[in-house]
Amino acid sequence: MTPPNETSLIGRIEIARSIGTGPICPAPDLSKVKVAVVHEWLDTYAGSERVVEQILHCFPQADIFAVVDFMPADQRGFLDGRKVTTTFIQNLPFARRRFRSYLGLMPLAVEQFDLTPYELVISSSHAVAKGIITGPDQTHVSYVHSPMRYAWDLQHQYLRQANLTSGLKSIYARWLLSRLRQWDVRTAPGVDLFVANSSYIARRIRKAYCRDAAVIHPPVDTEGFALSDCRSDHYCVVSRLVPYKRVDLIAAAFAAMPDRKLIIVGDGPELKRVMQAAGNAHNVCVRRPVGHADLVRLMQSARALVVAAEEDFGITMVEAQACGTPVIAFGRGGAVDIVATGDRAAPTGILFNEQSAPAIVDAVTRFERSAPAISAQACRANAMRFSVEAFRSRLRDHVASALLGRGIAGTVGRAPGLQPASEW
Repeated sequence: MTPPNETSLIGRIEIARSIGTGPICPAPDLSKVKVAVVHEWLDTYAGSERVVEQILHCFPQADIFAVVDFMPADQRGFLDGRKVTTTFIQNLPFARRRFRSYLGLMPLAVEQFDLTPYELVISSSHAVAKGIITGPDQTHVSYVHSPMRYAWDLQHQYLRQANLTSGLKSIYARWLLSRLRQWDVRTAPGVDLFVANSSYIARRIRKAYCRDAAVIHPPVDTEGFALSDCRSDHYCVVSRLVPYKRVDLIAAAFAAMPDRKLIIVGDGPELKRVMQAAGNAHNVCVRRPVGHADLVRLMQSARALVVAAEEDFGITMVEAQACGTPVIAFGRGGAVDIVATGDRAAPTGILFNEQSAPAIVDAVTRFERSAPAISAQACRANAMRFSVEAFRSRLRDHVASALLGRGIAGTVGRAPGLQPASEW
């Protein structure tokens, strides 16, 4: 008999069974499991929708549920013709344009989904999807993009950005966020297995819900970003120009390094601030968003991609690495999972520890000293850890183990004597 793969979650459970730590149960046939996928809202095809697309690929028999569905017709391909079951918020006044204004009703809305026919429920959650109600004989796996940022550790930042720091509206917003936090914690025990999109989000889950989480990084279209060894003389930034991205700091840093060229590709409410930070520097160029082919060429030719944000994960960093391009990034959040630094055998970039222009200047200087040790091939190999195929394999593995785990131990997804997935 072929021995189980020790790097596989199912394989480790099989080993546990073989040494007598749990009853032997047949591995589930995932194609025969009745599955529901619950997503927050469908209004544009972006990062979390790419995750849903791959979940649906793994479970083509799944039905899909969402608070609202206003996905444009030209972006619905990933749903493969499925009818989306929505909540009462879909039909409320002005919901098409202002459905987020009904945030206070969303906990009630998702609790109205009748999921009793399903053996397995997978929620894709960054707000309320994880709060759906399941029974004791159902398995609920929640893929968490982030706990509600605006209700937890980023509450004060969001209130400042929304100009809600004082007055009656501020009092109402704080009351609402407090209620959302209470509901968010109350619904956490209804999740059998938490899955985080990065080790950073796993720590946030631990802080908010006192629960361990497995880590499955989001799927990245690495095949759409081909490897190239040809480098030009410019650094690049590819980002939405919003406050937390801190692109203004990168512009200011390169304005102080006139012998180094920076190309910023992006648009958003912080455009004016970024332009002001760049000043009249001739070496900093800001461009509007470009098409995919031009974006790939820009990344392939860049000396490095520069990132100053504290990202939950950071798909753009993986796309740059797939092109063979090193990454210079702020050393918190998802960048820690993505960028291999000089203490590893095959480094792929540099991390810096402070969100400031001087720290970025220092990081660029350190990068240029270490650049000979960073190869395009190492960057590409690093990116392949986050491929679509890797995501599918890990998701199936963890879901199968969660289903098996009901017959092995009281904690779903863990066999006696085994470490939680987050500790492997």
